Amino acid sequence: MEKLTDHQIEIEEKKGVGKYRYRILALLFMATTINYMDRSIMGVLGPTLIDKVFFWSDMDYAYINMGFKIAYAIGMVSMGAIIDRLGTKIGYTVAIAIWSVSGMLHAAVRPAFSMLGFTLARVGLGLGESGNFPACIKTVAEWFPKRERAWATGLFNAGANVGAVMAPLVIPFIVAENGDGWQFAFLITGAFSLLWIVLWNKVYRKPEEHPSLSKEELAYIQSDQDMTAEKEAEESKLAWKDLLPLKETWAVAFGKFMTDPVWWFFLFWGGKFLADRFGLELKGLALPMIIIFGVADLGSIAGGWLSSSLIQKGYSVNAGRKITMLICGLCVLPVAMAPHVESQWTAVALIALAAAAHQAWSANIFTVASDVFPKKATASIVGIAGMAGAVGGFLADWGVGHVLESARDAAGNLPQDAYTIPFVVAAFGYLIALGVIQLFIPKLETLKKL
Repeated sequence: MEKLTDHQIEIEEKKGVGKYRYRILALLFMATTINYMDRSIMGVLGPTLIDKVFFWSDMDYAYINMGFKIAYAIGMVSMGAIIDRLGTKIGYTVAIAIWSVSGMLHAAVRPAFSMLGFTLARVGLGLGESGNFPACIKTVAEWFPKRERAWATGLFNAGANVGAVMAPLVIPFIVAENGDGWQFAFLITGAFSLLWIVLWNKVYRKPEEHPSLSKEELAYIQSDQDMTAEKEAEESKLAWKDLLPLKETWAVAFGKFMTDPVWWFFLFWGGKFLADRFGLELKGLALPMIIIFGVADLGSIAGGWLSSSLIQKGYSVNAGRKITMLICGLCVLPVAMAPHVESQWTAVALIALAAAAHQAWSANIFTVASDVFPKKATASIVGIAGMAGAVGGFLADWGVGHVLESARDAAGNLPQDAYTIPFVVAAFGYLIALGVIQLFIPKLETLKKL
């Protein structure tokens, strides 16, 4: 396919070249929504399961979440490599099938084996869900030109927040305050998953193979890509030994290591924090959690829009991405005060701002991977970085569990400032991560040595 000149690109953008790529993006959004609805159920139900159903300790809850993170870390590496080899169509189908079955298996756990049962179910969930973002990022790299990738990533990534909002919205209607009916919360996503698998296998093809894609839109998708180099890259083999020595790999991985645990802290421990600090129960948690993840949804879209807008206005890819990521890091800082405010709504507002900034950051750090690495390595790099993020999340769960256990008094009560350390670490992680990315990747451009 002939590469378009800058003038031709401008003309095509004005007259329109078709929007079929957004149908593919809609499927990514749907899958990410299902993914996070499955994942978020534990955060919403956590206080109820801990206090009224299984009577877990803080460390019990931490160990269950750590099981998810270990599996997610392993899965991010293995699933990323599998998707690069099998392609997004088959690889993504396998991933969503695994996480859907594992999610529904939570409902089979009985009280006598609750710790073991939930840990095993979370392990399966982590393995399957680890395939979502490598597959999505690879699909965006295939279906969108570089200048639209952050915007597209922000849009599908918004599904994470929609799923996180749907969980607290739906669960109070099907689970009683005393925990009765908790099993149905883990079964509800099964039907959505089956529908998605059917749609994905019916609709998805690579752009150059898709019968419904116009020649004009294909040319637009490939307009800022060197297709000869891309074809040669796809035909060559890439081993992890070629990726792991690169400072660019470690920069992206460190960015995820420092910031993914913050999101998971909000997702899995946010409800428990509000329950411990302000005495909220299941129905009382619903509105605060909906607000937090609803605002986060806006952040995901805004983060992708901002960097893409800066690039379209003439900023370099390097400047557009990093200015946006700096703004995100600054917006997270106020969350350090969340444990010390007296109003639950002030705490919710601080967490919501930080969650929105995280999702805006996430849309851009994912895109950094496709800016720097060729398509043949995209899913593997996202997998390696995701593994680093999961390892960080594992360590964060262990740390939060121990901080809370040690803070409880003889009666089992937590002091007001018990969550101070986790929130302070969360507040400064993004600026530290951006500093390392700037040090290791001073200019974002596609590596020529792979």
